[in-house]
Amino acid sequence: MLIIFLGTAGSGKSTLTGEFGKYLETEGYNVAYVNLDTGVRNLIYVPDIDVRESITVDEIMKEGYGPNGAIVESYDRLMEHLEYYSTSIAELERKNDYVLVDTPGQMETFLFHEFGWRIMEDLDAPLVVYLFDPGILRRLYDFCFVRFFAILMELRLGSAVVPVLNKIDTIDNLEDYRRYLEDMGYLTSRLKFDPSMQGYLAYKLCLTFPEVASPTRVLYISAKRHRGFEDLESVAHEHYCTCGDLT
Repeated sequence: MLIIFLGTAGSGKSTLTGEFGKYLETEGYNVAYVNLDTGVRNLIYVPDIDVRESITVDEIMKEGYGPNGAIVESYDRLMEHLEYYSTSIAELERKNDYVLVDTPGQMETFLFHEFGWRIMEDLDAPLVVYLFDPGILRRLYDFCFVRFFAILMELRLGSAVVPVLNKIDTIDNLEDYRRYLEDMGYLTSRLKFDPSMQGYLAYKLCLTFPEVASPTRVLYISAKRHRGFEDLESVAHEHYCTCGDLT
């Protein structure tokens, strides 16, 4: 089973990759790890495949690039190694029960650069786990934003995407988050009374959600405390089952 972890910087991708891998290993599974982040310096897991063996952001910055330019340039240069990495990941998948793929800290690098969608295109039906944390959910229309961003990921990458709220150990009112993320009718009814332009836009978008959204449930996880790992494991099995249903 191939799982790709995507999310904004600080959302906990690398931590979840390592901790979920440990959990799976204690369950008796063979687990392999892949690092696709050219800029990361320290990892809590030992990658079986590591793009830093080809190029790193630090090396490119020594040539005079700034941090952002170096990140983009690193993936430009990785394009010539694309076939090697896609075939190597596929080989890992044949030899292991799970292959966990950690992506760049700057999510837009993977989503908008050709390297990201091309490597996804070469892989066999990976499951994408889209991580976001409570810090982004400050206003009602933020809940609409994260649900629709998962749909845009599916459109861009062509793979099933599971939205995952990480760091649930940092919040007290999880049930409120669950209601806004899962009950789109309730969220839409609340947005209807938001007088702002953002509220109106979110309201109109949420009205279309039942028509365009894949039947996928939201997961709630604490990577540090191993909460919700059973649910993530279950969704992975459902994704790869011929009769699977991610609802």
